[in-house]
Amino acid sequence: MASHGANFPIEPGSADGQHFLIVEARYYTEIADELLKGASQALTASGATFDVVTVPGALEIPAAIAMAIEAGDYDGFVALGCVIRGQTTHYEIVSNESARALMELSVVDALPLGNGILTVENEGQAWARALVEDQDKGGGAARAALAMAALKARLNA
Repeated sequence: MASHGANFPIEPGSADGQHFLIVEARYYTEIADELLKGASQALTASGATFDVVTVPGALEIPAAIAMAIEAGDYDGFVALGCVIRGQTTHYEIVSNESARALMELSVVDALPLGNGILTVENEGQAWARALVEDQDKGGGAARAALAMAALKARLNA
């Protein structure tokens, strides 16, 4: 499979002393497990520490991150979840509104945030994107959060 250029390399120890929050929606539990596996591996490889909180679905992820911002304990955030198209317009609402809210949080609050919420047509697409051995979108979201945290630290130095 072709790479799309979003696979930032992780230098061991590059995030020593940084603490991240993974917020995961576990609506599709086995897919969520794989996304979390990828994100956890990426953060651990960088030397970062992290906490994991679980929310019911993708729409609750931005609210959980907003709550965590108030705590002030995190250098970055990783959003993980999966939205699979069904037969109603619910898919559009969940995928669009969760992405919009995450983008708003990242821009308005200058948050290092990696969006690993899969928005797919079917379960096969979800698995291809979630599997660490395939597209590893959980790991990709963590690497994006790490890269943005490093950029923020550099710009604020």
